[in-house]
Amino acid sequence: MTGSVVSPAMRQRVRDLATPIARALGRLGLTPNALTVIGFLGTCVAAFAAASQSWLMAGVLVLVFGIFDLFDGTLARASGRVTKFGAFLDSTLDRAGEAIVYVGIAIGCIAGGFESGAILAAFAMGAAFMVSYTRAKSESLGFTPGTGMANIGLAPREIRIAILVVGLLITASAGLFVDPATVSEGTRHVLTVPHILGSTALAVTLGLITILATITAIQRILHVRAQSREG
Repeated sequence: MTGSVVSPAMRQRVRDLATPIARALGRLGLTPNALTVIGFLGTCVAAFAAASQSWLMAGVLVLVFGIFDLFDGTLARASGRVTKFGAFLDSTLDRAGEAIVYVGIAIGCIAGGFESGAILAAFAMGAAFMVSYTRAKSESLGFTPGTGMANIGLAPREIRIAILVVGLLITASAGLFVDPATVSEGTRHVLTVPHILGSTALAVTLGLITILATITAIQRILHVRAQSREG
């Protein structure tokens, strides 16, 4: 029992839908590695939007480039250009992009007078990295080869992205921002009702990611433990 809401069959259906788009991007002259780099740069823009407290733009960009991340691997498989370096680059920039987004959120929270949000962003980033690390380490030791470990746990990357996007969009609609009318020289930001609603939405989002990612890491540890006993 994997506990994951993203089944292998669902992953395959998504890849099938992404294949025509990936092929079209390939016909434009883009390589899988180029798509990986473009996706990373787009994620950096999302992080900058979050740091600037442009929560709506951040949410939209995280969604767009989260979907865009499908195309590099899909194009590589469709064109027969799967390489070890490509897989390495994709995984590395995925982790870097995820970290940069959380750093952007932390900066945005501090700028908005919501220091607790920055702490929660750090917790969410740490928990998310443990999910990725358990997969990478287990696969390097020969456990659950291929993409099998991606199917283990409640919150793989796709689920974390979905939760983050929804949270950022709710935060934007609630209104977590620095309201100049509430700021006077030499004083701290005064929390308005929209600010409280927005900060609560973002706190719940980051807290949920932290909890689910931690559970996922534990699930993967237990999965590897079970496999080691079978061997």
